[in-house]
Amino acid sequence: MSGSSSSPVRPHRVVSVVGSTAAGKSDLAVAIARELGGEVVNTDSMQLYKGMDIGTAKLTEAERGGIPHHLMDVWEVTEAASVAEYQRLARAEMDRLLAAGRVPVLVGGSGLYVRAAIDEMEFPGTDPEVRARLEEELERVGPGVLHRRLAELDPAAAEAILTSNGRRIVRALEVIEITGQPFTANLPTRRAVYEAVHIGVRVPRPELDRRIELRVDRMWEAGLLDEVRALERVGLREGLTASRALGYQQVLAFFAGECTEDEAREETVRATRRFARRQESWFRRDERIHWLDRPEGADPVELLGRAMELINRPERPGDTG
Repeated sequence: MSGSSSSPVRPHRVVSVVGSTAAGKSDLAVAIARELGGEVVNTDSMQLYKGMDIGTAKLTEAERGGIPHHLMDVWEVTEAASVAEYQRLARAEMDRLLAAGRVPVLVGGSGLYVRAAIDEMEFPGTDPEVRARLEEELERVGPGVLHRRLAELDPAAAEAILTSNGRRIVRALEVIEITGQPFTANLPTRRAVYEAVHIGVRVPRPELDRRIELRVDRMWEAGLLDEVRALERVGLREGLTASRALGYQQVLAFFAGECTEDEAREETVRATRRFARRQESWFRRDERIHWLDRPEGADPVELLGRAMELINRPERPGDTG
């Protein structure tokens, strides 16, 4: 199911909790769902993968506190992620919850997935011949050459897509060739299909950097290497999307002898910090998000109170929240 210009806005509100990795979104979403009698819907692209638990910081059953969580452990690690398929799954889940009188509380840091769930977004088709030609070129010359071409054709898309992400670069170039339009012309609009309250959790940069380093240390202590080794046996290395996930990519490189374990850990920290900055940049562009600052030592009860004030606030004309 994809949005179109004639799509009516659903009359019931959903809540979306966003922010950078390690900002503390998940526990806030659980608390909100408990207050509202709602259920959590995942909008983290990597938490859709089965078995990718430690490296994606999935909440344990205990941490979920009895609140149902949906759209986790959906795909095998060998499957390529599809925003269109995610949109179909997410909207079916949200519609089911709304029909049952439950509030969908979306949570995750994958901005494109959040927007695909809530906003109008159509997906251009694919052309096997164009895709095969671009993939062959990617294999032959590497992603850097194709990324430079994308920068000439669609600078905004090139800024949004990592130079190393060959799969997304190929898709962007394919869409440009098929439609004759910039890839960014096909990104979601800010015209909502669902009425939503958008809440962002923001942590000061120095503290966020510390939290990311601590999170990576805990991932290693919790057995990330064993998790990656088990997933490698079921095809992780061949997965076009899952193998690129933060932490997993670096551990696979260590297993392949391309770096030491310490280097893999250090690169995971650096790459996650870079990713967090990209997340912040993406979400800052959405003026509908109400930001809640979460400094070190912030009271989670007070944070929940501020979130509930936003959720319960009467609508005003022109309110985009």
